[in-house]
Amino acid sequence: MTPESPNAAPAQASSRRGLRHHLVDLAPLKASPAFARLWIGGAISGIGAFMTQVAVGLQIYEITESTFMVGLVGGVALLPMIVAGLWGGMIADVFDRRKVLIAASLVAWAATLGLVTLSFWDQHLQGAGGHAPVWPFFIVTTLSAVASTIASATRGSVVGRILPEDMISRATALNGIAFGAMLTVGPALAGVLAATVGLPWTFAIDAVLFTAGFLGVWMLPALPRLGERVEAGWPVLKEGLTFLRHAPNIRMSFVVDIIAMTFGRPYVLFPALGATVVGGGPLTVGALTAAGAVGTMLTSVFSGRIKHVRRHGIAISRAIQVFGVFAALFGGVTLAVSLGGHEPAPGWGGIHWATLVVLGLAMAGMGGADEVSAIFRQTMIIQAAPDQMRGRLQGVFIVVVTGGPRVGDMYAGALATAVALWFPPLLGGVAIIVLIAILTRAQRAWREYDAHAPTP
Repeated sequence: MTPESPNAAPAQASSRRGLRHHLVDLAPLKASPAFARLWIGGAISGIGAFMTQVAVGLQIYEITESTFMVGLVGGVALLPMIVAGLWGGMIADVFDRRKVLIAASLVAWAATLGLVTLSFWDQHLQGAGGHAPVWPFFIVTTLSAVASTIASATRGSVVGRILPEDMISRATALNGIAFGAMLTVGPALAGVLAATVGLPWTFAIDAVLFTAGFLGVWMLPALPRLGERVEAGWPVLKEGLTFLRHAPNIRMSFVVDIIAMTFGRPYVLFPALGATVVGGGPLTVGALTAAGAVGTMLTSVFSGRIKHVRRHGIAISRAIQVFGVFAALFGGVTLAVSLGGHEPAPGWGGIHWATLVVLGLAMAGMGGADEVSAIFRQTMIIQAAPDQMRGRLQGVFIVVVTGGPRVGDMYAGALATAVALWFPPLLGGVAIIVLIAILTRAQRAWREYDAHAPTP
């Protein structure tokens, strides 16, 4: 046996310490039991929510066989979501945030039960050779989007109350792990369930998983407004918009994310890709969506160094440009395969595996880059704004991060219908790289933003 070098043990210990420095910091979960319960419950219920998000697209495509109609699901909900984000953020700054979360969560649960009912109805009509009308699905998904927007805006404003400020970026990274788990497990499970037990039971499982998230919300402490009491209404909403008008860095964080989500989201194309390019049907939809989540989760797992990053504006811009590179790659690969004339088929045997792997890597890259951007954007909003303003800013933030993707779904659905499936991500990726470079160059305060002296 070869004796170990006397330097081997210290070297191994140093290597382990280096790895720990790169891994996500779990301190927020230990520091705040309320945050830990909210985080665990949100991750479990979020898996069900993302199952439903994928299942709705499959349900609409099954009824209409139209990518445009799948994209319209987000378009119909867009205006109500904008109103809900602004109004929901306002009530989160006026009322007890725990009570607001409970009410919004119950409405979202009722909407999920509505989807269960509609999907079983459609399944019954298929036995007679027909389909349910699509408009009830639009109504119920819009109701769900409104409730989820209010809940998300309120949840984001809660974090700053139940955690010390120096743990915000680390908590945001942990939220990225939860989001990655949701986006990995939820869509993949949706694809498997849709192909086996059917769409109605997929929605039903979401309704069951919801209870975990509700328990996390229910066990929060009371979170009344800090400072003087105010009445909900236009003056409070106007105060928030006035603050945002004089907060160039927070405003810029919204603008760059809108650009990324508008031009770089290929999710609405997945049902058509699974049916006409890659093969595999719902299995491919689940796999591609999960690939994006893997990138998100890996970025969060290895986020230990984020607390040392000070120039958040620059970090966000560079991350979004990398996102654009991977979006363009997704479009380019889709174009190449489309020109190759591959004939796909449903099921695992009909999948063009090489294409699926490369598209999956592109989605993983997009997910990872977007998570870097999200960590620093969310940290910037919480650190640079006073608590009394966080609900309203989180409302605008949620409008951006949920409304932007819906605009992106409409953009991708319309261009894919008018030109081809490869065109929206290829054009969008190039647009993202160019637009972010121009905006970063033009905004000096954004380039010089320092997390050690945060300014809105």
